[in-house]
Amino acid sequence: MTDTRRAPGATPATHAADEKRPTESLDTRTPHAGGARHTSNTDGRSGAGAGPASGGDAVDAVPKWWRLLALGLQHVLALYAGAVVMPLLVAQGMGLSAADTASLVNTALVACGVATLLQTVGLPGVGIRLPVVQGMSTAAVPSLVSVGVAAGGARAGLPTVFGAVIVAGLVLFLVAPVFGRLVRFFPPLVTGTIVTIVGVTLMAVAARQVGGGSPDAAGFGAPVQLGLAAVTLAVIVVLYRFGKGFVTSVAILLGLAAGTVVAALTGRADFSGIGDAAWFGIQPPLHYGMPRFDVMAVLAIVLVMVIIAVESIGQFFAIGEIAGRGVDERDMSRALRADGLATVVSGLLNSFPTTVYSQNVGLLRLTRVTSRWVVAASGVMMLLLGLVPKVGAVVAAMPPAVLGGATLVLFSTIVVVGVQILVKADLSEARNTVLVAASLGIGFLPTAYPQFAEHMPTRQLQILFESGIMLGTLAAVVLNLFFHHLGRWRTPREEPTVTAEAT
Repeated sequence: MTDTRRAPGATPATHAADEKRPTESLDTRTPHAGGARHTSNTDGRSGAGAGPASGGDAVDAVPKWWRLLALGLQHVLALYAGAVVMPLLVAQGMGLSAADTASLVNTALVACGVATLLQTVGLPGVGIRLPVVQGMSTAAVPSLVSVGVAAGGARAGLPTVFGAVIVAGLVLFLVAPVFGRLVRFFPPLVTGTIVTIVGVTLMAVAARQVGGGSPDAAGFGAPVQLGLAAVTLAVIVVLYRFGKGFVTSVAILLGLAAGTVVAALTGRADFSGIGDAAWFGIQPPLHYGMPRFDVMAVLAIVLVMVIIAVESIGQFFAIGEIAGRGVDERDMSRALRADGLATVVSGLLNSFPTTVYSQNVGLLRLTRVTSRWVVAASGVMMLLLGLVPKVGAVVAAMPPAVLGGATLVLFSTIVVVGVQILVKADLSEARNTVLVAASLGIGFLPTAYPQFAEHMPTRQLQILFESGIMLGTLAAVVLNLFFHHLGRWRTPREEPTVTAEAT
């Protein structure tokens, strides 16, 4: 019998795949408050309409240990490339040594593990307790690099970076309960513009990596550099064309591996640091010194956290839909608290903000495995990988050109996502067109000519004009307030009535 009642956002409980369950699976169906049915089994799979139920819930199901490990590893592989690329970009942008780069890669994996466990397992009042995978936020790269370079670059800039990350995480944790009221100031018109600016800014970073890393270095832009980037890009494109399922989810990682192998065969990769790295170890908290708190640096990262939070809200709803468990305002508050707390912990552990990884959301939909304990297992695996310094050393050995071949796709995809969001806005209206155009133009200034920052009278303004993302974000937010909110707080005037005769 089919139950036609549904909770808001739930999908029909009946699913063709549910009719082909293994005989060893336990199938229990219990209607919950909204009337939607719930399907649960020992594999942690759920039907499209699975929802919370007393007794057994697919979200809370614990698969057999071997499936738990295999499915958890699959999530790790899906996010791994993005998780390690982000600290590599920050390290290269700030001019850090290979040893410090390897350390940042390891601490990033630890931070991803902690953030994922906070969301899946949770603490009292913290964590959405859904299969949410958290990884390093690439959107934060330009602002983090700008803050670090303005604070002295290399190791000297890291205390200011981590201080801003800690404060930004604390701000999100505190405002999480009221953040829903602020979302109206970030409609698709604004968020789409911001995401597009992020992508355009990062494309310049990818271009520098394709050339070899530093425009001042000998051989920058040489054919051999372009060749390494081309190999990486070609492997990724071929895998997306002919690969299926899981292969496409790790296409970036496989492309990086192929490019690095070619670089090694041609003598363009240096693996000497791998032998010097220990097999086991952990970087102590605040390894680079006590955090420094700069007002403009904090503002820059707080704005990044707002963008991350707005993007995450959509992902949380999507995961709830896939898992068949509705997400309400209280769930969202707990999820954002976990985001904020994870960012505070990341800063203390010498790492950066995390966000929900969309590729893992796609993996949930593809596999229909919605057990949060599978994702929790992936969080534990990330923690363990972060405790192996040799892992970070291997990643740090990737030549910049190889990395550029992958980031050329990753960062350009961010522009595509921004355009997809902007499609939801009404760009036929002149005010909206001006908002997007002006914000993109202002945000592009530091990317085209970084020299603008050199002429600013204060260091805070220098930081502002070094970050196209921050400039563009401020422009989009202010113009949205000016065009769509200014004057709404005043009592509207009574407009004269226009009669038919008058027309």
